[in-house]
Amino acid sequence: MTPRRRYLPSMQAFATFEVAAKHLSFTLAATELNVTQAAVSQQIRGLEKALGCLLFLRLHNALELTGDGRRLLGAVTAGLDGICEAIAGIDPAEAATAITISGTQAVIAYWLAPRLDAFRALHPEARFVLLASDENDRLRNFAEVDLSVICGNERCDPGEQLVYLFDETVRPVCSPDFLARHGPLGSAGLLAETELLELHPMHWSSDAIGWTPLSWKDWFRSAGHPAPERPFRLVSNSYLVLVEAGLRGEGMLLGWDHLVGRHLEQGLLVPAQDGQLRIDRGYYLKINAASAERPLVREFVDFILDGPV
Repeated sequence: MTPRRRYLPSMQAFATFEVAAKHLSFTLAATELNVTQAAVSQQIRGLEKALGCLLFLRLHNALELTGDGRRLLGAVTAGLDGICEAIAGIDPAEAATAITISGTQAVIAYWLAPRLDAFRALHPEARFVLLASDENDRLRNFAEVDLSVICGNERCDPGEQLVYLFDETVRPVCSPDFLARHGPLGSAGLLAETELLELHPMHWSSDAIGWTPLSWKDWFRSAGHPAPERPFRLVSNSYLVLVEAGLRGEGMLLGWDHLVGRHLEQGLLVPAQDGQLRIDRGYYLKINAASAERPLVREFVDFILDGPV
């Protein structure tokens, strides 16, 4: 039965065994590995104990491999050679051109995507790995993640490198066709009588979006008008679903400026009223300390900070 990998002895023990088997001498192995002979002997004894067999016959002033030792040597040599070949096959230039970014579904789809396109126009060699989730905030802590777009610096550990991006602002938005059919909507009272699209509370309670909810109730409160009591036209925990419904003219949604800005510029969505609701929290770019000095990551961060696309 093949042993489970997590119960295997250390890679260092196998590497020490291979050198000792090559020389059939703990002393020569110690010289090659730049350690003491006692350290080599201890590594081999530990390996034998872990495997439950003898790997060497200790003769007078000599070593011989046992049958188990010869079998293990063949496997260890093949394994280490395979690892070396795999490492040699890794293209460091290709790895250096990949930037891994995490964020919510909407941030990745609406805010980040157009900026990636614009950056690629300047850096055709750039590649991106996008980890989008409304459920898993831990993505930002993965070692492979170079950058994360997050809301609120209170969700980071001390010492993490953060770069401020923008404040959070929202406004009621809808399709031009919807506004033509139901507008003008110059007052909160008129807005309350239209079909509204709402984010489900589950959206805000997930691990990835663990901050205070923002709803139509907050908008109407800021406008000094009671929120409507009737059911919403559509409720979803996915902001992408609400935006698509708004584009189809199904109703009015709260539009986060950083998410629907492109739709507003293109006339696909229009503001229903003048003014914005500004929230006392901001968005930040979290930079993995291990990635901060990579030239392409640094260029991309500078590109993002230069301004909107």
